[in-house]
Amino acid sequence: MIAPSLQIIRRASLALFAAALAAAVWRAPNPSAPAFVAPAALSQSALPAYFTAAMLPQVAASAHAATLAELPDGRIAAAWFAGSREGADDVAVWFTKLDRKGWQEPSPIATRESTAGALFARIRKLGNPLLYSDGQRLHLWFVSVAVGGWAGSSINHTISHDGGDTWSWPTKLQTSPFANISTLVRTPPLPLADGGLGLPVYHEFIAKYGEWLRLSPDGKIVDKARMVHPVRTLQPAVVVQDSQRALALLRDAGPFPGYVRVAATADGGQHWQAGEALPVRNPNSSVALIRLASGRLLLAGNPENSREAMLLWVSADEGKTWQPSRTVETAPDGGAEFSYPALLLGRDGRIHLAYTWRRQGIKYATFSEAWLDGAAP
Repeated sequence: MIAPSLQIIRRASLALFAAALAAAVWRAPNPSAPAFVAPAALSQSALPAYFTAAMLPQVAASAHAATLAELPDGRIAAAWFAGSREGADDVAVWFTKLDRKGWQEPSPIATRESTAGALFARIRKLGNPLLYSDGQRLHLWFVSVAVGGWAGSSINHTISHDGGDTWSWPTKLQTSPFANISTLVRTPPLPLADGGLGLPVYHEFIAKYGEWLRLSPDGKIVDKARMVHPVRTLQPAVVVQDSQRALALLRDAGPFPGYVRVAATADGGQHWQAGEALPVRNPNSSVALIRLASGRLLLAGNPENSREAMLLWVSADEGKTWQPSRTVETAPDGGAEFSYPALLLGRDGRIHLAYTWRRQGIKYATFSEAWLDGAAP
């Protein structure tokens, strides 16, 4: 006879498996064909070669997973999660803005307690935040876990109408029909022609793969597509090529050794096909990707075997080939971590980068395309 506790465990395991299977095949209604907002016209940057870097104010012993956005007035906003350690119950999402005096004193904009109170649900821990400004509103998506590890994650969404000073109550995105677990966010969305957004996300429970959520202008999920790939992948970073085509670069989730993985769409994000991996190694670590003012693509990530350096690559042919550009930071004695980059192109052509620094804080750098191309600052 099976013990009652073992029966409960088996039933729970079967329920979780069924939920994951349903999530993998579930698609929201698709009322119309989507289209991307095509890339802006190319411009030649007049900015001289320069590079500056500084630490964001430290708020806790451990910090990770920074995200950046540009506000309508040109100020840069940053968010990240920090606490005594990753996954601890004191982890909060912290927020700050850069003005002429420097970075403002950070403030927590999502905590375990505030999220639980808003959702009327148990929250065990918080994770990756994501900022995005649509010109009028500042969006924040962030991960929360009710039970288990990151595979039990859900995505929450909140909005600020005053540049991050105040925020709406968070709401949970319904990304699957049953348990609504194992969807995480990391990299910025892309604007769609109908006023909605395409949000890259990823799934971790049982299988690991990238996904694409199509959001309506009011933030509701109207479509969901899997980024099909023969290997385990995470954290897709996406750039638009034209109104129908986009390129996604993904973290290689193993087995080691890994490469930056590729997926592409030719129908506005409705379907994604795997492409040939880049000749850029990836040690199972997040990457960031943007299009520069010149039209070239910029990729940030780590070296072959570790997270002990923050590196940049540039592509002048829509991601077909990549050239090493700059080493932003490296640890001469090894043992350090510089990871989880976030990239942002400012409206003035300046390039902004934030990344995890030794798991102790967040480092922010800004630089020009001229510096990328090797000119001395």
